[in-house]
Amino acid sequence: MAARAQNFVCQSCGAASARWAGRCEACGAWNTLVEEGALATARPSRKGRPFAVAPLKGETHEAPRLASGLGEFDRVTGGGLVRGSVLLLGGDPGIGKSTLLIEVAAAMARRGQRAVYISGEEAVAQVRLRAERLGLADAAVDVAAETSVEDIVATLSHGAPPRLLVIDSIQTMWTQTVEAAPGTVTQVRGSAGELVRFAKRAGTAVILVGHVTKDGQIAGPRVVEHMVDAVLSFEGEGSHQFRILRAMKNRFGPTDEIGVFEMTGTGLREVANPSELFLSERDLGSPGTAVFAGIEGTRPLLVEIQALVAPTTLGIPRRAVVGWDPSRLSMVLAVLEAHCGIRLSGHDVYLNVAGGLRIQEPAADVAAAAALVSSLARAPLPADAVYFGEVSLSGAVRPVAQTAARLKEAQKLGFTRAIVPEAARSEITDIGLSLTTVGMLVNLVSEIAARGEPSRRVERDRGVAAE
Repeated sequence: MAARAQNFVCQSCGAASARWAGRCEACGAWNTLVEEGALATARPSRKGRPFAVAPLKGETHEAPRLASGLGEFDRVTGGGLVRGSVLLLGGDPGIGKSTLLIEVAAAMARRGQRAVYISGEEAVAQVRLRAERLGLADAAVDVAAETSVEDIVATLSHGAPPRLLVIDSIQTMWTQTVEAAPGTVTQVRGSAGELVRFAKRAGTAVILVGHVTKDGQIAGPRVVEHMVDAVLSFEGEGSHQFRILRAMKNRFGPTDEIGVFEMTGTGLREVANPSELFLSERDLGSPGTAVFAGIEGTRPLLVEIQALVAPTTLGIPRRAVVGWDPSRLSMVLAVLEAHCGIRLSGHDVYLNVAGGLRIQEPAADVAAAAALVSSLARAPLPADAVYFGEVSLSGAVRPVAQTAARLKEAQKLGFTRAIVPEAARSEITDIGLSLTTVGMLVNLVSEIAARGEPSRRVERDRGVAAE
């Protein structure tokens, strides 16, 4: 006999409670407990059955993959979609998740693979309008508007299963196994579980679209991220045309690769050389700009870092960062003050990574410091120079990985100078660039400040900037 059990489930972390409370005891979030019902069925207990175990040593085979036809998407997934895998794609509203996935489904269909696109947010006519605008109306993609997971699984179980199934989005799906509104933690978890079981049984690659919260995290319980095989994040600023596809988790490939797309009037366009695109509109000869030679996965990437240091009128100076870790900026500012004699406590500091890219590696410390000192002293940095290196708390510049790849990319784009860590000299071969090695950050700061305007030149002996 089925008995209905009432629980209060946190919509942030998925923790269940027997009674309502204003604050979740598990995650500390306020006003997130929602009453949900579930079917609790008493099942007779049974004895367990033995199963076979295999030795660790044995023959292994690489997981078979299905190339989608989009090179940037395949790069992030590790070479293509693995059969029977489940991917979770998150991103801000309007960033282009549906556009990306309809292009992936069309590319798969044009390669002779069956692709199905299930929309829980739009009607079939709306999906067709988007496909016509993108020039994909001729692709043999099966489209449906449905939210019942049982109906979707029953429909796709008849005949040959599709190679690709897109669910847009998982927050709109619901399953009959639980009594809760669509979008709640219980429904999201139950619907995802049913789709994961279908993917493993049928060998279909499933892509789930997930909404994100205000802080950029995928909405719903974190257990869904543990259930899927890969978690992808589609990033970008609404004011920029660039979009970054990044792997946050991938059981079948690397997690440090990125794919770069450009949003155009006819959809997303793959960017084969993102460095050239990010540097296409940079400010030449302006103080406070430095070109950083970074690495994203296996791809070298050059991007412009912009800094603005201005006297503050507030009691507490403002620190604003876009595209970089704010804690990393605080550390660089502390090193500049403690070891380089530059006092920025009376200045507002703004730092921006041009193009909407988000940098995650510490190798950008030297470029950020150079841009900050350049803005403070009004000393333009050489337009043909690139910077990279990690700054330690002692003020030393530490080496970073893949120095040769960074320098090779810089030379390919026409740069002639590079400021690199002194410890990386042994890794550098005949690159063809004029190299300046830096062992301590204070040496680089002194060289930049000496080229500044006399009224803005940094006076290191007093630790202030003379106005």
